[in-house]
Amino acid sequence: MTRLAKPSLLLPLLALLSFAGCETFEGFGRDVETAGDAITEEAQEAQ
Repeated sequence: MTRLAKPSLLLPLLALLSFAGCETFEGFGRDVETAGDAITEEAQEAQ
């Protein structure tokens, strides 16, 4: 699997988990922030 494929598989999974796990808009914001942090870490590791 290429490095480009990993984030493209990770993003839909994180989106699904964030929508399934949040009950309020505040919770949704935290979920999106967590997903953004995970994507940033993956991008930094790929460099």
